[in-house]
Amino acid sequence: MRYIGPKVKLCRREGYNLFGTEKYNMNDQPKAPRRGGKMSEYGVQLRKKQAAKRMFGISEKQFARYYKEAIRRKGVTGDNMLQMLECRLDTVVLRANFARTIMQARQFVGHAHFHVNGKKNNIPSYQVRVGDVISLKEKMKESAIYKTLVEEFQEFANKNKSATVASAKWLEVDAKNLTIKVVALPEKGDFDQMIDIQRIIEFYSK
Repeated sequence: MRYIGPKVKLCRREGYNLFGTEKYNMNDQPKAPRRGGKMSEYGVQLRKKQAAKRMFGISEKQFARYYKEAIRRKGVTGDNMLQMLECRLDTVVLRANFARTIMQARQFVGHAHFHVNGKKNNIPSYQVRVGDVISLKEKMKESAIYKTLVEEFQEFANKNKSATVASAKWLEVDAKNLTIKVVALPEKGDFDQMIDIQRIIEFYSK
């Protein structure tokens, strides 16, 4: 079951900003109460798993499914798992700066704001591949939220003399036409360093 309560509460519980937005600035929040005793290794693993799951905005069932699929694939289990999570369509929309939070990205995708390779796609968990092009529906470009996005993209492009505005180097964003191209698969250096994937793997492997 997906958590729908206050997001700041989750950030305070894990001790850092899970959602990457100023709205959840930990410096402005009261400190979480200290619990007595030292947390067990299992407890640490659980907290790391919970934090990562919430960063991607998915349920426990979905998160565990990514772990099981990561085991079946060749290569390092942790890297496989993070790569699949990063390649979700809603995560790509977030990494390309088309949304401010993962919750907003999921909503945009669920409302079919985007096409993948010219076809409507409203599945947040859809796995993108190298060469895929994600484009904003033409009529959505006239909406207030995306007009603001265009202005921000243009300001960034002019300031940096670049049309690439994605926060992930494996994505190429056309700031003028509002398209996202997957030019590579994310690698270890592209993953959020706040995610302790080793402890997450240990949690599920017991």
